Amino acid sequence: MIISGFIAWQDALKCVVLGYLMGSIPFGLIVTLLAGLGDVRKIGSGNIGATNVLRTGKRWAAALTLLLDAGKGAAAVLIAYHYFGMNGVAFAATAAVLGHIFPVWLRFKGGKGVATFVGVMLAACWPAGLLVMATWLIVAYFWRISSLSALVAAALAPAYTIAFGNFPYALLSLILAVILFFTHHANIHRLWLGQEPRIGGNKKDA
Repeated sequence: MIISGFIAWQDALKCVVLGYLMGSIPFGLIVTLLAGLGDVRKIGSGNIGATNVLRTGKRWAAALTLLLDAGKGAAAVLIAYHYFGMNGVAFAATAAVLGHIFPVWLRFKGGKGVATFVGVMLAACWPAGLLVMATWLIVAYFWRISSLSALVAAALAPAYTIAFGNFPYALLSLILAVILFFTHHANIHRLWLGQEPRIGGNKKDA
């Protein structure tokens, strides 16, 4: 239950567990295995996200992975909101992104959390979420670099949230943006060196 604007620690824990378990579902791995494409962790960057799934050459598999990874983030937020209100959303959302990044089922080696982050944003503040998606698409269209698109979109997410007056979730989007920058630290280094691979290319392609 929610007490005086705050969430009881028991309910906060429930939101964390809910978010983590949903976020930790490795849809990229599941999709590629069921499609007979092999273990996605053994190709490209070894990541289980949609960008690496795209390196299998199957765009539909990458699109399905993207949809499912975003969906689990959105679902975690909506379920937490339904049962625990806005106070529970931050716990479930953060745990969902961390669950995708550190899934217990894969020895804590998952994806980078971008699609799950987008799903969280769409569920928490859909106008800001749409702008995050639009930013990713625009940057990807001109530069064809997935990590750059994700970093720019994540960096602008707090501003988008504030612009629509959704101040309670502005801090959440900032926290998630910081997490995404952390997961992309190697990408940032390659971007600085001009060695980051482009969308659809191999990890070695600069």
